[in-house]
Amino acid sequence: MEEILKVKNLTKVFSIGSLLFRSKIIAVDNISFHLRKSEILTLAGESGCGKTTTAKMILGFEEPTSGEIVLEGRSIREWKRERKEFLKRVQAVFQNPFESFNPLLTVDDIFFETVYNYNLAKDQNEARKIIDEKLKVVGLSLEDIYGRYPSELSGGQLQRTSIARALLSNPSLLIADEPVSMVDASLRMSIVNLFAQLRDQLGVSIIYITHDLATAYYVSDRIAIMFRGDIVEMGPVEKVLEEPKHPYTRLLRSSIPEPDPDKKWHEDITVADTEYEEYLKGGCKFSGRCPEAREICRHEKPRERFLEDVMVKCHLYDK
Repeated sequence: MEEILKVKNLTKVFSIGSLLFRSKIIAVDNISFHLRKSEILTLAGESGCGKTTTAKMILGFEEPTSGEIVLEGRSIREWKRERKEFLKRVQAVFQNPFESFNPLLTVDDIFFETVYNYNLAKDQNEARKIIDEKLKVVGLSLEDIYGRYPSELSGGQLQRTSIARALLSNPSLLIADEPVSMVDASLRMSIVNLFAQLRDQLGVSIIYITHDLATAYYVSDRIAIMFRGDIVEMGPVEKVLEEPKHPYTRLLRSSIPEPDPDKKWHEDITVADTEYEEYLKGGCKFSGRCPEAREICRHEKPRERFLEDVMVKCHLYDK
């Protein structure tokens, strides 16, 4: 199947502190993955693992320290010369829909402005037709939003409206960063189902960023588990979440509560005091809190291993 996006050896290092006491934080550490046409790939992991920084580099909001990003066969560096065309091809849906819209403009004005900025319509009638068409994809209409300000819509309505606006330019890639985390639980599955609909009916490829493994399991084709800027396990979502191979993936999987009163939580999960020290030694970043860590884990970084169609970085699978 055609690859729409390819990320190779992507790294992002941030410098913090004063000029005399400057330190470096590796937010994204040499990650590689691809995204096929009409596929949903989830980047999952705890807060601060590098998911959003990866998305920002793909969107062009952050400059990579090293590595390569290729969209539709062209490097991101080449796309920079055609920024408007790039933004037509790649759109984003962010976590907080209320921050995605100018509160001083009506929602329909924002839609018309987007259409005209991208030269998507010749006149107002054509613009109205395009806007209404995209709103109907998400279960709304131009009449539903006409003359209303963002504050007059519910969180669920506004998030669906945000998705509709992202679809105006017919993008080939949609990046959804925690799109349901601020939506009521009763509406989350309707938003998640909408992403599946966009994949199946419109052929849109989606990078779905979340820490919620339940929605990731429901909507994803493949999943990449991130820890401290690195992808530690990646493969088909059923295999990764039903038969997790990396100890960190197992920890994430076991943290999902089950609605069974007989299955109570009996473990204390803590970050070991030595975790930062172990990372500085150049070993596995998870060795400080890994229940299966061995001596090699503390001193040598694990390499990629492929177990059928699942990639895992762990010394447990060294030959």
